[in-house]
Amino acid sequence: MSVLITGTAGFIGFHTAKRFLEEGHKVVGYDGFTDYYDLTLKHKRVEILESYENFTSVVGMLENAHLLTETVETHKPEIVVHLAAQAGVRYSIENPSAYISSNVQGTFNLLEALRHNVPKHLLLASTSSVYGGNTVFPFEETARVGFPVSLYAATKSAGEAISHSYAGLFDIPTTCFRFFTVYGPWGRPDMALFKFVDRMLRGEEIEVYGNGAMSRDFTYIDDIVEGIVQLSRTVPVVGTGDSEVGELDSISPVAPWRVVNIAGGQPVPLMSFITAIENALGVEAKKTMLPMQAGDVTDTLASPELLEALTGFIPNTPLEEGISNFVDWYQEYHDDRN
Repeated sequence: MSVLITGTAGFIGFHTAKRFLEEGHKVVGYDGFTDYYDLTLKHKRVEILESYENFTSVVGMLENAHLLTETVETHKPEIVVHLAAQAGVRYSIENPSAYISSNVQGTFNLLEALRHNVPKHLLLASTSSVYGGNTVFPFEETARVGFPVSLYAATKSAGEAISHSYAGLFDIPTTCFRFFTVYGPWGRPDMALFKFVDRMLRGEEIEVYGNGAMSRDFTYIDDIVEGIVQLSRTVPVVGTGDSEVGELDSISPVAPWRVVNIAGGQPVPLMSFITAIENALGVEAKKTMLPMQAGDVTDTLASPELLEALTGFIPNTPLEEGISNFVDWYQEYHDDRN
């Protein structure tokens, strides 16, 4: 099977591509190698992917509509996994244009390419941030998501809406998945786990926002990838819901489109997360307690019921195991660089 994955130099894209390659599929990776964070890390990920015979790398930005279209027409992918995006809630305040350009215009460009080369299934990454100001827990896919508190969330919500219109207009079977605080080996340097481990090993203070009174539905990277792979086999059909899913289903009544949370529904208090890192490192964190930052939310908690109903799978990697795996990778990665 031919799979096009955007964002293969990124954290989730790298792991997803590696999984499809290990299953014997042909993978075309599309990535622009932006300098949002350390390019060395991105190149190291792609070096690993290039060791697979069935991997083809295309270097280009989502904003390059011509190259995107050429890539789709050349490789005619059966499955498309759209993971490339400008990530980060806080950075969206500093550089909002990057989010409109990548997450809105870039997603539109991909959809335009696919309307003329319709795949069997398009899978598109969204985020728990789209739930925004919702105060009803757990977050269910059928909940209203019209109150984003960051531009990042707004652009990802726009991507969902645009993909729905293209799914209906051009019969592109589409599944959007909402990620919840993904962590694990090869993670991004701007994410909390990476920053905390890095600063704690240097003996520096870590910044704890919301004065520590926050919680997140942390999801280990292998569970995210398993959810993506499982959902790739579950193609939505317009106007129908799985009889076993019933009212849980977010299937559109007018398009072959649905949205699914990928998370375990097990929120962890931020301070417990930090304690788990301390235990893995054998280092006590020096903490600077700070108020909430603009664009952040206090808590996230997913309902995993639709994911389980569709695939039989619920993310279940214990936090302590996931953090230990990250610490092992972090230390090995930095030893190799020194």
